[in-house]
Amino acid sequence: MTEPAVVRVDAGVDVAVIGAGPAGLAAAVHGAAEGLTTIVIEPAAIGGQAGNADVIRNYPGFPDGVSGDELARRLANQATMFNVGFISNRAAALTPRGTGYSVGLADGAEIIARSVVVATGAAIRRLGIQNVDRLAGKGVAYGTTVSEPAAMTGEDVVVVGADPSTGPAALGLARYARNVTIVVRGAIDVALSPDMAKQIERTRNIRVRVNSQVVDAYGESRLEGVIVRHRVSGTTEAVGVHGLFVLLGAAPGSAWLKGTVERDQDGYLLTGPDLEPNQERPPAWPLDRAPLWLETSLPGVFAAGDVRHGAVRQVSAAVHEGATAIMLAHRRVSELAAIGVGAAG
Repeated sequence: MTEPAVVRVDAGVDVAVIGAGPAGLAAAVHGAAEGLTTIVIEPAAIGGQAGNADVIRNYPGFPDGVSGDELARRLANQATMFNVGFISNRAAALTPRGTGYSVGLADGAEIIARSVVVATGAAIRRLGIQNVDRLAGKGVAYGTTVSEPAAMTGEDVVVVGADPSTGPAALGLARYARNVTIVVRGAIDVALSPDMAKQIERTRNIRVRVNSQVVDAYGESRLEGVIVRHRVSGTTEAVGVHGLFVLLGAAPGSAWLKGTVERDQDGYLLTGPDLEPNQERPPAWPLDRAPLWLETSLPGVFAAGDVRHGAVRQVSAAVHEGATAIMLAHRRVSELAAIGVGAAG
């Protein structure tokens, strides 16, 4: 991959993109291609969590699938070709500055931008087991949904978690897999809703193991099985499977925006119509127009990808939102230009 240009920005920019996952990289590519001065702020690996995906089978234009790493490289190379600047740092604060914003960085520096795209994603909660993590992308999948259940046709699989997506994921897998085992730490009525529990009970190839947890996994180049321990008796059992789906939910990368941007009860950023539950503008909304689709409670600050409330958690959807956020950011920049305002206001 072409090394991204790491820059120090002293003057203001049109768009500051926070996060270099699929949504952020797509926003950067489209922003720079549209002629907007664009930077990306990312403290860790370019590509985000999607960069660890062994293969993404449902991404348009790649009928044989594409690895997350390859897709990230392509997007980062495109961004570099369009002269997007990359800053290796962590965004720590967002402060209105005139009609633009100051993005405060962890090292004390700041970036002034006319508009901001927050694409910080959501950190998938993990089991914290070395062998399970070692086999991630090789039969082990962390996430909040199961995007390609048909890939498990004829296989035995295990689903771990008490996330609301656990039940629907198991039912979706049961259409293709030979056997599906759900492992929950407590009782079934705690982990799943009554209606969902009844559906699962009626599905012949789903088994539920209550008061249990996965404590290890085995396999060399690919997952071959897991070790399940009963939390009451302490007994363990090796279960041969070729798929382990860990659905423990996710923590959105929005803690740094608490008290600045409106979030839902789980910390996901509210945007567009979700800011107007009763078809009323947000209380402090300063503009005559309503918030745009991906616009947060701050005019000109947009959210794209998994950090956004109601996002479809798929790479293709994140890329679409990143591109759309730039289209909306361009509109905001045009609004400011129409009234003769610079980046700092």
